[in-house]
Amino acid sequence: MKTKNENRTLKTKVQPVEIEFHHEQAKAVFIAGTFNDWNPAVTPMIALGNGNWGKKLSLPPGRYEYRFVADGEWLTDPKAEQVPNPHGSFNSAVVVGEQT
Repeated sequence: MKTKNENRTLKTKVQPVEIEFHHEQAKAVFIAGTFNDWNPAVTPMIALGNGNWGKKLSLPPGRYEYRFVADGEWLTDPKAEQVPNPHGSFNSAVVVGEQT
């Protein structure tokens, strides 16, 4: 069982991560990744205008893989590290904080 101090320490390790994406024609963009069990419908991005999309995530330190889902099409983040996935395409990767 964790004490209140241990829980407070864990909460402070969560860090904000800003993800941005550009897609001129997209009507809806989501992020699916290891942080949300690759669910393409639970993490919508916010339309910022002029084809720009953004999302602020709060994640504990670690390495995460993700992809954008723009109008149902799975896309890789061209600005992020890319790693092969078992589907013959690539995932984007981001590292949050220090890895231990």
